[in-house]
Parts: sequence; C-alpha cells; structure tokens
Amino acid sequence: MKTTFLSLICMLALVTSSCSDKKKTQEQDALVESSIEALDQEQTIQEKSDNTMVYVYYFHGKQRCKTCLAVGDLTKKTVEGAFASNELVKFIEVDTSEKQYSDLVEKYEVTWNALIIAKGDDSINLTEDAFATALTTPKVLEELIVEQVNKKL
Repeated sequence: MKTTFLSLICMLALVTSSCSDKKKTQEQDALVESSIEALDQEQTIQEKSDNTMVYVYYFHGKQRCKTCLAVGDLTKKTVEGAFASNELVKFIEVDTSEKQYSDLVEKYEVTWNALIIAKGDDSINLTEDAFATALTTPKVLEELIVEQVNKKL
C-alpha cells in the first residue's frame, strides 16, 4: 500500500513538473486526487474487514453455466435485499481471471466457482450447498446466506 502511494506521489510530481498546459494540469490533478481518494477508501475497507466487515464473495470464471449464473444472481439479490441498510455486509463478485483478485483467489484457494462468506480470517465455504440448491430450491440458499451472514455479525 505504501509503495502504491509513493508511486502515485512520484507520478504526480512528474506530471506537474512536465506539463505547462494549465487545463491538462488541472485534469491530471483531479485524476490523481481521485486516485488518492480511491486508495484511502480501499485502505479503510481493508482496515474494517479485519474486524467488522462481512464479505459475501461470489467467485467465477469468464464462462458461466446456468447454475453459476443463478448462484451469483441469487446471492447478490439476497445480500442486497436482506442487508441493504447494513454497511458491515458487502457482496463482492470476483472474476477469478482478473489479476486484481489474485490475492483473494489464493487466500480462499479457489480453483473454480465458489461462494464464501468471510469476516476477517473466519470464513465459511457455501459452494456445495449453493450449487445444490440455487436452481431447485432457491429459498433454501437465501435462508442459508442470511443465516451465515447473521452468525458473523
């Protein structure tokens, strides 16, 4: 995180010193400022996640079957519906082929699709239940997700 921040500061210094066009400088300053805000927000989320945040991760690859789509859609709908007013619960869809998620994929040892609910280092893998119920008995999966999230709150 510190390396990213220092790189951002160096980039800002380089852009500021090499560009004399005022409009470009203002646009670049705004871009750098928004990048810093995004980093601050990411750090805040990471700090919260250690102790208080409950994340519902839906991991998937580029191609998804009917069941995969159902698990993702139902999970998102359930989390956003049941916990809409709770800032401590967040649904995150993770495309395992994107490098930005490689740490999560490695942490939870995901090799294919997965549904994982986590709070700090405490997590539960609901993948088997999710894929067994998403199409045939979606209400069972909804209840399971709500139950497991509530246990972590």
